[in-house]
Amino acid sequence: MKAGKIVRICCLVLIAGVFGFGIYFANRPIPLSEKVWDERTTIGSMDAENHFIIYTDIVCPYCVAFENAILENEEEFNRYIEENNVLVEIRLTDFLYEYGESKPLMSRYSAEAAYCARDEGKFWDYYKHAIRTVWDSYFKTQGKSAFTAMSNLDKNYWIDLGKEIGLGESFETCVNSNADIEEIINNAASVAKEINGGMPSFKFNKYFFSGFDMGWGWDYVKYYFDKGLSSK
Repeated sequence: MKAGKIVRICCLVLIAGVFGFGIYFANRPIPLSEKVWDERTTIGSMDAENHFIIYTDIVCPYCVAFENAILENEEEFNRYIEENNVLVEIRLTDFLYEYGESKPLMSRYSAEAAYCARDEGKFWDYYKHAIRTVWDSYFKTQGKSAFTAMSNLDKNYWIDLGKEIGLGESFETCVNSNADIEEIINNAASVAKEINGGMPSFKFNKYFFSGFDMGWGWDYVKYYFDKGLSSK
C-alpha cells in the first residue's frame, strides 16, 4: 500500500475518532457535581438520579410558606427524597433586594448571614432555624403583609439567629464585614437568568414552576415533587 494512501486512511480514522469522541461528550449525562452550585447547600446523594433546585430568598413570604411546609413534614420529606433518589439544592440569594421593586435590605442581610453560616458548615442549621423563626414570628399570623413589618430587621436580627444555633464571633464578623457579598450578587444575577418567574421558583428535572400560595401545605409540595419526578 502506498504511503499516501496509508496517511489518508489514518487521517480518516483519526477524524472519525475525534467526531465520535465529540458526540459522546456532547450527549453524556452531566454529573450533579458539575451542576450543583455549592454542595454545602444540598441534601441527598450527589449520585442521585433526580435533581430538585429551589430558588429562594429567606424573606420572601411565599418562599417561606413552601419551605415551612417541608419543615413541618420533614420526616416525610426526607423519606421521599431518599426513596426517590433526589438531590435537593437550595439556591439562596438576596434576589428581592437585587431585583425587587422595594429593594428590602433584610433580603440582603438574611442572605449574608446564611452564606456566613454556610462558610462555617452550618448552612442547614441556620436555614431551617431562620425559616421556622420568620414563619412563626411573622408570616404565620400576619400573612404576606408581614413583609412590610419585617423591613426594620437589621443585621443584628440575622446575627442573633446564628447565635441561637451556636455560631460565634467569626460568624458575626463575617456578616458585618460583607465577606460573601460579591458571591451573593453574582448568584442573584445567575438566578435572574435561570428562572421564568418570581420567588420562589423551582426546577425539578425538566419541570419548571414558580409560586406558592401562603395557605398551601405539604399536599401541594408533594404534588410538585411528583410532577418533577414524572418529567424526567
